[in-house]
Amino acid sequence: MAEKLFRYPELLRAGSSRGAVRHAVEVGRLRRVGRGIYAAAAPDFGEDLRATLLRLPPEAVFGFHTGARLHGFGDVPQASLHVIVPASSVVPKISGLIAHESVLPVRDQVLLADVPVASAARCAVDLARTLPRMDALPLLDLALRCGACQPADLRRETARHAGLRGVCQARQLVRLADARSECRQESQLRLVLVDGGLPPPEPQIWVHDEWGNAVVRLDLGYQESKVGIEYDGRSHLTRERLRTDRARMNWLSAQGWTMRHFTARDLYHRPRYVVDQTRQALSSRRPERR
Repeated sequence: MAEKLFRYPELLRAGSSRGAVRHAVEVGRLRRVGRGIYAAAAPDFGEDLRATLLRLPPEAVFGFHTGARLHGFGDVPQASLHVIVPASSVVPKISGLIAHESVLPVRDQVLLADVPVASAARCAVDLARTLPRMDALPLLDLALRCGACQPADLRRETARHAGLRGVCQARQLVRLADARSECRQESQLRLVLVDGGLPPPEPQIWVHDEWGNAVVRLDLGYQESKVGIEYDGRSHLTRERLRTDRARMNWLSAQGWTMRHFTARDLYHRPRYVVDQTRQALSSRRPERR
C-alpha cells in the first residue's frame, strides 16, 4: 500500500493546530518528507478507527486517550481505542476497545482522521478527571503547549463536568496547567512541590546578566527568592554536560541564585526529599526588596 501523504494546509483544515503538528513530528507520529509534506508514522491508525466506528452506535465519538492522541497531546501511551457513547448505549464487545458511557453530551466535536472526535478540551478534562495526578498534569501542560486548547477552554470544560467523578482533581490541575513546561518531569516536579505545600514554581525562567542579556534558562524557579530547581536526566551524566552544568552553577551562584538539582530517583521514589530541600532553600532566602 502506498504511503499516504498530507500537505500542511490539509492537516490544519482537519483540525490540527500548528503546535499539534510540530509536536506530532517531535514524538514521531508524523514524519516530514518534504517542504510542507508529511507522512503518518502509523498509516493504518486512521483505518482502524474508521473500521471500528462502523460497529459502534451512531452517536459514538473518539475521546480520552485516543482523542488526545489525535489532537496531538497523547502523552500517556494507551494501546486500546477509547470512545464516548451516551449513557445506556448498547456497545458490542470489541477487542481493544474501551467505551465510556457519559451523561454529559459531547459538544464541539471535530473530524480528525475522518472520524468524529471530542474537542481537545473535553479529552483533556476527561483524562484530568480519571488519570493519576502525576500523569494528568503533564498531559494538561502538553495540551496547552502544543496549542490544542487554551486555558479558558479547559476552565469552561471543567465547569461543564461539575458533579462528575474526579472533577475536583481536574479543577485543581487545570489551575496549575502551564504551557511553558517543556517536559513531563518538569510538570511532575511542579506538582510534587505544590502537593508538598509550597507555592507553584514558575517554569522556564530566564536569568539575565548585568546588561540585561538572557544567559541561563532554569527548568523551574522562584524569581523573587532566587531559588532555582533543575531536573537532571540521563543527558546530564555526560562529561561534556557535567562541565557545562558546573559552569552554569558557578555563574548562577555569582548572581545570587540558590540551586537545587533532582533526579528521577528523587522525583519518583523520595518526593518528600524534593519538598524538604526546596523548602529549606526558600527559607534561607529572603525576597529582595525593590
